[in-house]
Amino acid sequence: MKRRHFVTKASFAGAAGALLVGCGAEAGSGGAAAVQTRPRLNWRLTSSFPRSLDTIFGAAEVMAKRVSELTDGRFSIRVFPAGELVPFNQVLETVQRGTVQMGHSASYYFTGLNPALAFDCTVPFGLNCRQYNAWMYYGEGLELTRKMFSDFNIINFPGGNTGVQMGGWFRHQVETLADFRGLKMRIPGFGGQVMAELGVNVQVLAGGEIYPALERGVIDAAEWSGPYDDEKLGFYQIAKNYYYPGWWEPGPGLSFYINKDAWATLPSDYQAALATASAEASQDMMAAYDAKNPVALAKLTSAEGVVLRPFSNDVMRRSREIAFDLLAAEAAKDPAYRTMYESYDKWRKASNKWLSTSENTYSNFAMNEEG
Repeated sequence: MKRRHFVTKASFAGAAGALLVGCGAEAGSGGAAAVQTRPRLNWRLTSSFPRSLDTIFGAAEVMAKRVSELTDGRFSIRVFPAGELVPFNQVLETVQRGTVQMGHSASYYFTGLNPALAFDCTVPFGLNCRQYNAWMYYGEGLELTRKMFSDFNIINFPGGNTGVQMGGWFRHQVETLADFRGLKMRIPGFGGQVMAELGVNVQVLAGGEIYPALERGVIDAAEWSGPYDDEKLGFYQIAKNYYYPGWWEPGPGLSFYINKDAWATLPSDYQAALATASAEASQDMMAAYDAKNPVALAKLTSAEGVVLRPFSNDVMRRSREIAFDLLAAEAAKDPAYRTMYESYDKWRKASNKWLSTSENTYSNFAMNEEG
């Protein structure tokens, strides 16, 4: 795929200044002495994703390539897939300790460390990709999440988005709420908590572990992302019922984690390169998925016998009730969580009012070719 770069090497430092939203003093913490120096640096980044998922894993590679280009090859970042250095669910702590300088992950993997980390990624019935980016860059998203990540000695940058995901692969149809009771399903994060309330036996597995678990009958259902990635993982070979929408992941944002001590040692133009490259990688991922998912979905339904099935209104309504109850309960017991949730939810409601007025009205008509 040919990509249009956002900026050239000659102009990236100035353009990146606008992208350092919310960095505050941290963005300039390299110090005046660092501005004039351009050392050769070799960093390591550990990802939560396998190399085989080229689009989601590839965002880190896009970022690293652009950093190298913008610094004339003097700043190199080597990207490692999940499991090569550490397991997928140890990325945040590994960056926190400084074992590696960077990580790339979905922050809802780490809600056991802080439940509010979910807002850096997604929550059920929350913001879609456009809304998430708007909250991050023009709302309080970056400010609040960076305050949260400072407790982990990390500075975060948006690192991609899959867009609204599919609802997953099921061996058998799940038409009613009763059909979910006792179901064994791979689903992480907050969505897993809602499913647990529906009676699902929730499993959390890395991407590479899902297929064998589904094949052996260890799980009855699994969700991952959307048609392009799901086809690569081969779930359709075992489970033919492909449900939608993935209400628990309406716009999951990924993040680049940078150890703050390592960040502070960077010359200011290297910091700007990282900010710019991260923004480009984030934009590139969503565009790539929007190009690849339609092709994959057509193949799955026409050549592989996959049947698309919507979740029933009863399932959607009950899941939303549970999700909002869980959010409110967590906010009631944790002031920091409440601050994050109130900002996120205020943005969600205002944005929903606007998008439902124009965007959704247009889409509901225009995308129904037979209407």
